[in-house]
This record gives sequence, structure tokens and C-alpha cells, in this order.
Amino acid sequence: IVLTGGDDRLWKTWGFPDGNILLTGEGHTDWLSGCCFRPSGTQLVTSSGDTTVRIWDLSRRGCILTLRGHCRAVRGCSWHSCGDFVASASMDGTSKIWDVNSERCRYTLRGHEESVNSIEFLPFSSTALTSSADKTLSLWDVRTVSRL
Repeated sequence: IVLTGGDDRLWKTWGFPDGNILLTGEGHTDWLSGCCFRPSGTQLVTSSGDTTVRIWDLSRRGCILTLRGHCRAVRGCSWHSCGDFVASASMDGTSKIWDVNSERCRYTLRGHEESVNSIEFLPFSSTALTSSADKTLSLWDVRTVSRL
């Protein structure tokens, strides 16, 4: 199964090798910039130009949580390997670490001078890597919200 998102505001799961669309999700009001399966495979996260991050439950075939807090388009998203946290990167120059269980932003990472274009957790760690339009990469300890 492959997951995609695009300018049509939809995410789609595709089966291979046939390339059939298995599921489609709609709800964002602008382009999708990122999508990622939860490590358990039961949910996914999407990020969008509409400034939101959404959690989708595949068995319910719908959005179960909309995370709001960025003031500009969200450029990327990722799940932590434990499955309890989602990270987002935004054109507002910040990244956020979201606690999926409490449905709140746990930390806001500030330090880039321009748009944050991507964020990824290092597997099985509390470290996140961000890339920015300011031509820098940063490693963050998300427990202390500090650059490494």
C-alpha cells in the first residue's frame, strides 16, 4: 500500500501491483503537503496548505482529529516511532510536536529564520531533524525543546 496527497486536497491509498485506489480521504481545504502512516498502520497524518494537521482513522474512513496552531501553510508531517506523537513543519518558521493522546501541542520548536520545510523523528529517539528554507538543518531534543 502506498499513501499519496496532492493539490486536489485528497489523500489516497493505492494497492500494488495493480495501482487501484483503496481509500480516499477528504476534509482539507487546501493542498496536501505531507502524509504518513502511523507506525501501527491503523491511522495516518496529513499536513496542508490550510494550516492544519489532521489525524485519520482508516477503519472509520474519516478525520478523527484536526490540530490547529500554525499560522501559515504546513509543509510536512511525521509520526514518532512510538505512535503517540506527530511532528509538523510550517511556513510560519516553526515546527510543532503534537501529543495525539491529549490532542494538544506539546512543544513549539523555534529557531529557523524562514519556512521549515520538513521534519522527521530519528527512529526510537527523542531527536527530530528539521530542514528550512534558510538553508540549515537542525537537530532538536524534543524533550527539552533545544537544538543539539
